[in-house]
Amino acid sequence: MSLVTRLLVGPTRGLRMSASLGGKGKSKVGKFRMEQDTFGELKVPAQMLFGAQTMRSKLNFPIGDIGERMPMPVIQAMGILKKACAEVNRDYGLEGKISDAISCACDDVISGKLYKRGHFPLVIWQTGSGTQTNMNTNEVISNAAIKAMGGQLGSKQPVHPNDHVNKSQSSNDTFPTAIHISVGMELNERLIPSLAHLRDALKCKSKEFKNIIKIGRTHLMDAVPLTLGQEFSGYAQQLTYGLDRINGCLPRVYELALGGTAVGTGLNTHKGFAEKVSKRIADLTCLPFVKAPNFFEALGARDAMVEVHGVLNTIAVSLMKIANDIRLLGSGPRCGLGELMLPENEPGSSIMPGKVNPTQCESLTMICAQVMGNQVAVTIGGANGHFELNVFKPLIVSNVLRSIRLLADGSKNFSKNCVEGIKPNNERIAKIMNESLMLVTALNPHIGYDKAAAIAKTAHKNGTTLKEEALKAGVTEQQFKEWVDPKKMLGPK
Repeated sequence: MSLVTRLLVGPTRGLRMSASLGGKGKSKVGKFRMEQDTFGELKVPAQMLFGAQTMRSKLNFPIGDIGERMPMPVIQAMGILKKACAEVNRDYGLEGKISDAISCACDDVISGKLYKRGHFPLVIWQTGSGTQTNMNTNEVISNAAIKAMGGQLGSKQPVHPNDHVNKSQSSNDTFPTAIHISVGMELNERLIPSLAHLRDALKCKSKEFKNIIKIGRTHLMDAVPLTLGQEFSGYAQQLTYGLDRINGCLPRVYELALGGTAVGTGLNTHKGFAEKVSKRIADLTCLPFVKAPNFFEALGARDAMVEVHGVLNTIAVSLMKIANDIRLLGSGPRCGLGELMLPENEPGSSIMPGKVNPTQCESLTMICAQVMGNQVAVTIGGANGHFELNVFKPLIVSNVLRSIRLLADGSKNFSKNCVEGIKPNNERIAKIMNESLMLVTALNPHIGYDKAAAIAKTAHKNGTTLKEEALKAGVTEQQFKEWVDPKKMLGPK
């Protein structure tokens, strides 16, 4: 069970103190308090736990609405790494009481409680290093710890946002660390289970449909037979490969930049700090996070996230193909292919009574299109690592996380509301297959390609059956029955 899950389902030291943190009641000191940063004083809403640097960012980047906020998984990941740093920093001189207070305050950040109460208001569109979000986190944790210790909000006493919460850290190594933690957790806890569920549902359908012989199609034109089970086995294999691709990129996701500080040299930290913090993060998340082997790569490039989104893009391509195939196979019910009967989930038209549409297919394919669009943004962002720092990090992580969430939710819905309820239209499948002229392919080894082609073309021109024209061309009825048997056309002899 990961740390986030434990905080959401069970009481912890941090949750027990949370009632006093950022509640909705009116502050005793009025609507605002004065806080100070290196640029001077600034008014901050009295009841909020963030401070002057967060407020300054709100004023400088009033972009978009609540939908443009830094994603909650990033903030939760910041809470995890700040908790780990506070506990490890105790070994390097941080006072025990301060370490404990920071660790407790981080629990409410990790649970998402403080995010939902508005203490993390900053948007994605800020400094490309994520500095303002790092300071937003430092200020919230600092003030939460101060309040828990009986101090005054904004006083920076006895817990300072930079000196204590940000000790041995830089925005340049904390934000990429938060990226990797959040993406690693979302892949494991959200996308992998959803994709596996859909894959397993397709596998079940493949077994269920193993004896249903149907006509194949290539170039959208009639081809030779296969089973409906074989067709669905291809879909299941696509998602098996998608899961393999996720697992293949995870080792790079598990590498953390924390300990590289400003440019990768580790200035203002201690020997062993990076290893200890990575180990603590691994313990908290139950995922195998480790210190990055090269901090200069870990700060200057976001190649791992470009790789991750490349995998997400490939999965989107797979899902687009699967959903479109099912949409087309279910088209009709009378004037389309009509080989599949899809679940009827809701009315499909405001004007045509009784119409039902393949809405789950439509939803999933729109999701896939959005992920493909996100791929462009992530690619451009990853290409903009200048010297020792990539400065497109908020753009990159927000798109990666959005794609993960969309694919996970879309896969789960598609499985539950479409795939699991699919039924074959056996009568329609048999009718289409028996009318296909491409069964003539079975005659090739016996009468040759050219003669078989002439039979098929003549049947199509005359509107007759394949059998009728084959008998006219000299094939006996017994030969036709023996040679043109769909059951014998499903694999090599």
